[in-house]
Amino acid sequence: MDNRVVITGMGVVSPNGIGLETFLHAIQNGISGVRHQQNLSDLKFSCQIAGLPDVSTELAAQYFTPLELRNFNSSGILYGVIAGLDAWKDAGLEINQTDEPFWDYGMVFGAGTSGIDRFREAIYTIDKLEIRRLGSTVVAQTMNSGVSAYLSGKIGLGNQITTNSSACCTGTESLLMAYERIKSGQANVILAGATSDSGPYIWGGFDGMKVCTYKHNDTPTQGSRPMSATASGFVPGSGAGAFVVESLTHAKARGAKIYAEILGGHTNSGGQRGAGTMTAPNSTAVQKCIVKALENAKVEANEIDAINGHLTATAMDALEIKNWTVALNRKGSDFPSINALKGMTGHCLTASGSIECVASVLQIHHDFLFPNVNCEDLNPAIAELIDVEKIPQEMKSIKINTLIKASFGFGDVNACIVFKKYNP
Repeated sequence: MDNRVVITGMGVVSPNGIGLETFLHAIQNGISGVRHQQNLSDLKFSCQIAGLPDVSTELAAQYFTPLELRNFNSSGILYGVIAGLDAWKDAGLEINQTDEPFWDYGMVFGAGTSGIDRFREAIYTIDKLEIRRLGSTVVAQTMNSGVSAYLSGKIGLGNQITTNSSACCTGTESLLMAYERIKSGQANVILAGATSDSGPYIWGGFDGMKVCTYKHNDTPTQGSRPMSATASGFVPGSGAGAFVVESLTHAKARGAKIYAEILGGHTNSGGQRGAGTMTAPNSTAVQKCIVKALENAKVEANEIDAINGHLTATAMDALEIKNWTVALNRKGSDFPSINALKGMTGHCLTASGSIECVASVLQIHHDFLFPNVNCEDLNPAIAELIDVEKIPQEMKSIKINTLIKASFGFGDVNACIVFKKYNP
């Protein structure tokens, strides 16, 4: 079945910008959303900086009714609903006002947790023997699929409604799952994306593992340093990214604008074998994921114009670059241009793939590469592998025809997707 799949709408809630216009301006100009967080300081965190989207009460009220906002305390659902509804509106699609759902429209929207702060409130309420004071929305706010449940109800979706969860691969994987459902003819439109809760109860575990930087509490915008020689750990973040993924036939029939085409991709795992562990990648699996993604997309390695990496600002950055060079069999000046969004946003965990995919597609659509920030002191191990010119530190105007984006996550899991500029 020759069923081409395209992206017709996007929405984003990022630490450095909410909404496509603000986010586009931020990434083109290297604007960071990482800030000092007083609550992390009060709680004696080693890392007291984070990328936190600035969602005002007024903005939330545009997406939720006053009744929905009563006792509402789920940041991940908040971010996901804003990004998802913005993507739906951006695609020019309507909210269903009838009693019949949109049978051919569905959703794959990922999350790592849901409503961690609401869950904490519920635990204390139960421990105080006040079960009847829990309220009727605790389950919806704290179930992992809460973001999909809220969004599908607001839009009226009748096809598959699901929430995937694969650590840092979640957002990229959700796009691939949407692509596959449309490619197989099981849906015309899928709202895809991922979200991540914010706050100390999400970020604390990483701080306890000592994988977050502690060196930049007084210089927060310099803290997230992908590919830098002085990278000292990742900066936690949160937010959401969303996409309307659609069959080309359906998109053309309704005259939709098209941001980019999804050519294919691949997901796999290293099985926590060899060098792979819960927190470290099996390089063989990473390389296989990239190679298989190209095969699935029917793209040759020499056709790749740009890479949007996972690149977390940890000791694994140089290994990731090495894996790219092996998988693509390209290095030095032959290597594609590569950039890392996390320098501006921190690591948005389960939302990272979706937010970074929004940035990737914007680059294709608007013909530019966003700058790599905070790597003026490039890691020498990376400089040995690829030409410094392939790691732009200022925005670069360039026509990108084919871009590959990868995410790698805890549990030794990998996801890789290939986007292309839409050509009728």
